[in-house]
Amino acid sequence: MIRKTFVVPPLGCNCSILGDPATKQAIVVDPGGDAKSILEEVQRLGLTVVGIYHTHAHFDHFLASGEIRAATQAPLGLHEADLELWKILEVQCRMFGVPFVQAPDPDHCMRDEEALSFGKVTGQALHTPGHTPGSMCFHFPEDHLLLSGDTLFRGGIGRTDLWGGDSRAIEESIRERLFSLDETTTVITGHGAETQIGFEQQCNPFVSD
Repeated sequence: MIRKTFVVPPLGCNCSILGDPATKQAIVVDPGGDAKSILEEVQRLGLTVVGIYHTHAHFDHFLASGEIRAATQAPLGLHEADLELWKILEVQCRMFGVPFVQAPDPDHCMRDEEALSFGKVTGQALHTPGHTPGSMCFHFPEDHLLLSGDTLFRGGIGRTDLWGGDSRAIEESIRERLFSLDETTTVITGHGAETQIGFEQQCNPFVSD
């Protein structure tokens, strides 16, 4: 798999471009701000975007979505439980003092255990509520890769004091869905450093046994 992960504004979200080296089809996950840099990286890698996926509907993970969709015609995907949050993206931006950028409604409501594919690369969407009601993680078992959004961080978990957050739900999602994955799985978090499932199983102080 081709993978490029880099930090985008306004709050340091980790945006990932995943591509199939054979067909050059790709997806963009969590396009925060700076559509120009994201599209330039897609072009540099020689990829064609066929999907734009969101781990959840907080403003810092969406700001470039509309511009990237317009440039690529790729559909936007989001779990339906976060559609209410999508409707108040302008409110979210205003609360954090960030200029609002209009985004179209998602084209596709993603489901738990939905298959993800681009070219010959296959994965699965996992519904992991807690940070938001519709939070999702994207798992690519053959590549030992998980994109966890703001559900799981290195030595931490996502905050649950914002719209729809649920501390019990996020702990259950991590313990039951994510900690059941292979311990060698690399985790690309929504913010900050990468980690591994095995490390978090042993060292994450926020998830009780």
